[in-house]
Parts: sequence; C-alpha cells; structure tokens
Amino acid sequence: MVRKETRTLVVRKEKGEDAMNRTVSKSSARVGLAMGAALVSTVLCAAASAAVPASASGAKGTATLVRAGTERACPIAYFDLGETLVHTDEEGNTSYQPGAASYLRALRERHIRVGLITNVPASWGTTDAERAARLKKEVDATWQGAVPFAWKDFGDRILTPRTEAERKPALTLWQRAKGDSGRCRVVYQAETAEEITVASSLGFVSYQVGRVHRPAFLPVRLVELLGHRSG
Repeated sequence: MVRKETRTLVVRKEKGEDAMNRTVSKSSARVGLAMGAALVSTVLCAAASAAVPASASGAKGTATLVRAGTERACPIAYFDLGETLVHTDEEGNTSYQPGAASYLRALRERHIRVGLITNVPASWGTTDAERAARLKKEVDATWQGAVPFAWKDFGDRILTPRTEAERKPALTLWQRAKGDSGRCRVVYQAETAEEITVASSLGFVSYQVGRVHRPAFLPVRLVELLGHRSG
C-alpha cells in the first residue's frame, strides 16, 4: 500500500528545490516573462476589440469559435497538476481546485487540447504512459467529490520526468511539450512563480493561477484567440 505521504507528493509542490536544479538564469527568465506578458497583453487588447456575434456567445458570455466535434489543432493548454488543478488537504484527500472543473469543461466544449506537465517519481514507470497510469491510480485513490478528475481530456499529453534530473524546474518537460506542439501556441498555467518564469523563457504564454484580484485561470476567450496567431 502506498503511504499517504507518497500520494500527497503527487499533487503538492516540493517547496525549496535544490538551487543546483535551477537551470534558467535570472536575466533570461525576466526576458521570458516580459515576452509572455507582452503577448498576453496583445491578446487582451484583441479580445477587448473583437466583435463577437451574439449567436456565438457561450456560457458566461464567452465566445464559442469552434463548431466542429473534433479537437482544435491549436492552441494547446498545459497545466501543472497539484495546487493548480487539484488540491490535497491535510488528511490526504484530493479534489478539484475551485473553478478547475468548470474551466476544463469550457476548454473541452471549445475542443481545445489540454495537457499536464507534472513531477512524479521517475521510478513510477519507463514511459509517460506507465507513469501517467500510476499517477491516475494515486490521485483516484484519494479523490473526493461526485465528479471524477477529467483524465480523458488529457489523452497522451501527460508529460512526466523520465529521470530525477528532468524534474521541474529543469527545462526538459517544457521543451518536450514545445517540441510536440508543432507551430501551435502553447499555454502553461501553474501556481508557482518559478515555473511560470521558466515556461515563459521557453516561449509559453504563461499564467500564474490563484492570484488575488485576477481570474483563477487564463480566460478561455484569450486561449481561443491564441489559436488565431502564428506560432
């Protein structure tokens, strides 16, 4: 039986990563954040000026741009897992973060692909699929609530470390996600500033979730608009 401490490890951030694992310089991180902020600012302006037909409006006034029943090629929205989409309480029970279930549903309704970039022990398997299967088992074993976690939405886009050296904040997982995206814009959302900094430095449109006086997640309308910009 897996100890509760191990389950908690799956969905909680390890605070205070060893400084030797920090592979991005402060200067390049600042540049990356500036680029990401500039792009999000541009998209915000576009969203404010775009004329949205009344017939295209979806839930909460968000435009639905996709009518087909298949996934959009672009953009691709990646997430961290623990304390971004799910929360583990002091008793080891796991559940959605506030707003996460409805946010994933809104992306699904617009056929926007989603993925996970998350740290798990490399010993959990020799492939992403094996490690993802173990991750699902661990999370589901402590899950609370009537609505299960939407694993199906993520398909095979669950990227995990193949070695301990690949654990975030090392660049590898974000580089793999970027490489798999083709020319699509890629979004990354997480609760830690450090991960946002690293992702931004690699060209992701990054958004730190859970900040006061800001939307809980990057608004779906903005994610949609990124699909209309060249990669």
